[in-house]
Amino acid sequence: MAASYKQNQLKIVSKVGIIGAGISGIAAAKQLLSHNPVVFEATDSIGGVWKHCSYNSTKLQTPRCDFEFSDYPWPDRENSSFPSHLEVLDYLYGYAKHFDVLKHIKFNSKVVEIRYVGHEHSQNMLEVDHVKDLKPYGDQNYGHLLQGRPVWEVAVHHTSDQSDTVQWYAFELLVVCIGKYGDIPRTLPTYNSSNSNIGREVFCGKVLHAMDYSKLDKEAARLLLKGKKVAIVGYKKSAIDLAMECAEANQGPDGQPCTMVIRTLHWTVPSYWIWGLPFFLFYSTRSSQFLHERPNQSLFGALLCLLFSPLRRAISKFIELYLVWKHPLMKYGLKPDHPFEEDYASCQMAILPENFFREADKGKIMFKRTSKWWFWSGGIEFEDHTKLEADIVLLCTGYDGKKKLQNLLPRPFSSLVVDSTGVMPLYRGTIHPLIPNMAFVGYIESVSNLHTAELRCKWLARLADDKFKLPSVEKMLQQITKEFQIMKRTTRFYKRHCISTFSINHSDEICREMGWASWRKTNWFLEAFSPYSSQDYREKEIK
Repeated sequence: MAASYKQNQLKIVSKVGIIGAGISGIAAAKQLLSHNPVVFEATDSIGGVWKHCSYNSTKLQTPRCDFEFSDYPWPDRENSSFPSHLEVLDYLYGYAKHFDVLKHIKFNSKVVEIRYVGHEHSQNMLEVDHVKDLKPYGDQNYGHLLQGRPVWEVAVHHTSDQSDTVQWYAFELLVVCIGKYGDIPRTLPTYNSSNSNIGREVFCGKVLHAMDYSKLDKEAARLLLKGKKVAIVGYKKSAIDLAMECAEANQGPDGQPCTMVIRTLHWTVPSYWIWGLPFFLFYSTRSSQFLHERPNQSLFGALLCLLFSPLRRAISKFIELYLVWKHPLMKYGLKPDHPFEEDYASCQMAILPENFFREADKGKIMFKRTSKWWFWSGGIEFEDHTKLEADIVLLCTGYDGKKKLQNLLPRPFSSLVVDSTGVMPLYRGTIHPLIPNMAFVGYIESVSNLHTAELRCKWLARLADDKFKLPSVEKMLQQITKEFQIMKRTTRFYKRHCISTFSINHSDEICREMGWASWRKTNWFLEAFSPYSSQDYREKEIK
């Protein structure tokens, strides 16, 4: 980091430090409670993106029974409606209070610098510039997570009404849970070969990233959009939510339409039912995932997967036919060119609001497909030289979570956290083989990120307690490479690091490492044809 904070006071020493109090942070704190963790949260609230990157219309994308902690079910878990972001926040607060996690959280405490002080760690490892350079040292072991002495020093900027100080802490284990979203917005490049003056500064209107919009209260957001010509860049969940809010703010004869500027189309579904069948039957059961390639499968399993590949493609086409029938995708030019399976395999399937296309039919939501665009004084110009007038441009272009990590970690680890493919090489989605005594939670995606985070936190807590050992660094890297190659063969959007098509197999391997039974159902029928959820991973250790 550019800034360096002097250690002009005694360090506070503890075993475990956790950065971030979103879903992953509070899950990690709960599982590591026996080590009295210290959790640093830069804001005044838990919840992460559910608190700081949500809109008035934001709702959970999965049924609530699929988005719950294994030991803290929703009070009304059978309710079929999708909870709002406020309901999700209430649920997270209830969990944190129930397990007495809140007392471990230091709010308004931003980590501003991290230093590595575990100099006994192999010098060979510290000199590595890239994962591939590790090969000469591949038989090394990772080591214990808790070594009885500090390995990381952390400078924390505490702010309150009474004080504004920087305090140093020292930890044996540091768990990073700052997430992939929020803080650093990603902006798409703009193009115009004939005119270099194309940046947002030439635009006479207002440009906001979705992150800035999420900070507005309900009334301020309505006033921003009401009566305005709005261009929304993007076509994922955030863009869809904002398009709906724009349409709602512009009802009536004086209302203006908003236009979604779309570079890459993705499949959207109206609900978790396809042709009257529950969606989980297609991708979220053990039998359905048996059709997909997965790491460490036997030769027989690989041959069966190859034989069943026509069935796998047929399932994807079956869902696509339903979506084209259910939604006017052809009418609006919104049918993606890639198979549905690729969006599911990259965790990019979104639930579409019920009245989305009704607003489009009323002319309140319009669409413009383009691969290149740039600003002009009155709005946005496209590669076909058409222009879109706009008063406001909303950028729903995502976040640069990897850059956020690289800015936080010291060298050489900042250059190792992302490999040359643009993916974080994490064993079990948690341990980076080249970064000692540090864990990352919340950087691997699945159908339910809460379930994914909690199970990995259970695994991490048992690893910290030395209840099992990690494989060698070389074997961990081999496992990471296997998963990466499968994702790359499954979807063109593999850099999102999503394990949705082999999530059950992934959890099986985690369970076996912890000494748990990998098959968690009560009978073979449920094991084959019912979906897995957090409730299946309650702590039932084998004897």
